[in-house]
Amino acid sequence: MAERVFGVTPPISTNLPTDAEKRSNELLAKELRAQGTFESTMETEKRKEVLKRLEDIANEFVRRAAEDKKKPSHVIQTARGRIFTYGSYRLGVYGPGSDIDTLVVVPKYVDVEQYFKIFPDLLQEMAPPGAITDLTPVPEAFVPIIKFEFSGISIDLIFCSIQTMIQLPDDPGWSLADNNLLRGLTENEVRSLNGTRVTDEILHLVPEPATFRLALRAIKLWAQKKAIYANIMGYPGGVAWAMLVARVCQLYPKAASSLIVCKFFHIMLKWPWPLPVLLKDIEYNSSVTRVAVWNPKIYPTDRNHRMPIITPAYPSMCATHNVGKSSMAVIQKELEIGARLTDEILLGRRPWKDLFTKHTFFTQDFKYYLTVISASKTREAQNTWAGFIESKVRILVQKIEIHPSIGLARPYNKSYERIHKCKNDAQIEEVQSGSLDYVVKEDAPEATTTNRVVKSEIKSEPNAGPHPVQIKSEQPEETRLDTIASATSAGNIKDEDGETKIKLEDVPEEAAETTIYTTNHYIGLQLADGAKSLDLSREVNDWKAMCLNNPLFNAHVNSLTIQHIRNFNLPDDVFEPGEVKPVKVVKKKRVAEDQATNPSVKRQQTAAATA
Repeated sequence: MAERVFGVTPPISTNLPTDAEKRSNELLAKELRAQGTFESTMETEKRKEVLKRLEDIANEFVRRAAEDKKKPSHVIQTARGRIFTYGSYRLGVYGPGSDIDTLVVVPKYVDVEQYFKIFPDLLQEMAPPGAITDLTPVPEAFVPIIKFEFSGISIDLIFCSIQTMIQLPDDPGWSLADNNLLRGLTENEVRSLNGTRVTDEILHLVPEPATFRLALRAIKLWAQKKAIYANIMGYPGGVAWAMLVARVCQLYPKAASSLIVCKFFHIMLKWPWPLPVLLKDIEYNSSVTRVAVWNPKIYPTDRNHRMPIITPAYPSMCATHNVGKSSMAVIQKELEIGARLTDEILLGRRPWKDLFTKHTFFTQDFKYYLTVISASKTREAQNTWAGFIESKVRILVQKIEIHPSIGLARPYNKSYERIHKCKNDAQIEEVQSGSLDYVVKEDAPEATTTNRVVKSEIKSEPNAGPHPVQIKSEQPEETRLDTIASATSAGNIKDEDGETKIKLEDVPEEAAETTIYTTNHYIGLQLADGAKSLDLSREVNDWKAMCLNNPLFNAHVNSLTIQHIRNFNLPDDVFEPGEVKPVKVVKKKRVAEDQATNPSVKRQQTAAATA
C-alpha cells in the first residue's frame, strides 16, 4: 500500500532521523522548556475547565435567545450552542499566558444583536464571582468580538450563526469541516468560521503532528524574539508561520523537529516568491459562498501579494496580504541568519539558545525612528482609538518605504502603552506631543493598564485638514512645571515661637488631575544610499488626515501625533535590563572647536594629561 503524499508536491526526503538529529531534537525540546514555552499541567487543566464553563454558558445563551425570539417550547428545550477554539490553542502550541481564540457557534435564529445583548451579562451571571474581568464587547469590529479574562485567562470570543441549521448536533465529535456550513454567511461570518476550519486543516495536512508542534514552537519563539511576528504590523501571524512549518513537514515527512527547523530556514530563504505556499490544491469549483477565493489570475490585489501563504480551508485566502517591502526584507535577513545558525547547531558547534537571541531593533539597528502617538482621555476611548491606529500603521509604513530617501521602514511589532497624570492643559499637550514627564509608574495602582487592544474601525479628526503635520527632528527637551512657592502675607498668624503660620484659605487647592492614556508605535528608518536629507511631511500629513477623518475620532477625547526621534532619545522603557541605550556621538571636529573656544576645557584636559 502506497504511503500518503502530503502537500502539492512529492516529499524531498523520507529518511528517518539519524542519531545525531535525535540528540539535537532532545536538546531543542530542552531549550524550549528552558525558554518557558510550555505551561504546567495545572495551567492546562485550568484552560479546559474555563472552556467547559464557556460551553455551559453558550448553551444557556442559545436557550435565552430562543425564548427572546419566542420559539416553540421543544426548540427552547433542545437549544444548544457550541464552543470551538482556533489558533495556537487548537494547534497545541500555546504557552504560559497565551490567550484562547474562541468561537461560539449557534443556530440560525440567533443573531449577532442578541450575542451582544445577552452574552456579556450571562458571563457575569454564570461564571464564578469575580472570574470575569476586562469585559470588552466590540460590536463595531469587522469580525464582532467579545474580549474578556476568565479566571485570569484571556479569551477572544467571536460569533457565528449557522444559517443552514435550526438545531446544532449533540455529537461531541461534530466538526466544522463541511463546506455547506458556509452557505448564507457574510464575509465576516465566513472568516469567523474559518479560524477553526483552517486550524483543523493544518493539523490534518501534516504527517506527524507531534513533530510539527515542536518545530512550530521553535519557529514561533524565533519569530517573536526577532520581532517579526504580528500580522497587523505587516509580518506573518501565528497561522502563517504555522503553515510555513507545515509545508516543510510535508517535504520531510519522517524528519525530527530539529531537522525541520533547519530545513525551514533554508527552504523559506530560497523560496521563489511570489510563488504561493500551499498545503493543498486550492478549491475553485465550490459555490457555497460568494466570498472570493485567492486567485492572482483574476484579482489584481492578489497579484500584488509579495509573500503569499494560502490558507487550506475553503475559501482559500492569503494570510500574509499585509507583508510589505520592508517587512519582507527584514524577514529575509533573519532567515539568512537562521540558516547559518541552525547549520552549526545541527553540527553541535553551537547551542539552540543562540537561535533565540533577542532582536536589536532599539539598541543597534537604526539611528532614526518615527513614533506614532495615539492618546485619549479615557481608557475605553483609547482601547478603540489605539486599536484603529494600530491597524493603520502598516499603511504609513507603505507610504514611507516608497520615498526615494528611505531604504527601509521597519515597524516594531508591539506597542508601548503608558498612563500619564496631568494637572493642566499645558501638561496634556506635552503628553500628546510625546513627553514622558508625567507617566505614572507601573507599581502605582493607577498604572494598571490593559494590553488587550481592541481592533475595530474608527472615527476621525474634523479639523485636521489644512494644518500641515510637522515631523520633529528630535524629541524635545524635557519640560517640567516650575515649583510654586508659597508666600507669607502680613496677616499671617504666628505661633508661640514666633514662627509664621499660613492661613488655610491662603493654601491653593490641589489642581484636579486628568488621566491621559497613550499608545506608542515605533518605526525604524534606514536612509537609502546617497540620501542627504529626509522630508516625510507629505506622507505623514496624508496618513494623519486619513486617520483623523474617520468617524471614530473625537477631537475632545482623542489625539494623534507623529514625531521623528533619534536613537539616543528613545524612552528608557523600551530597553530591557542589561540592554545598552544608544548614546549621542560627539564629532571630533566639534570637540576641537569646543576646546578652541573654551580655554578652561583645554587647561583641564592638559592638567589631566600631565597628572
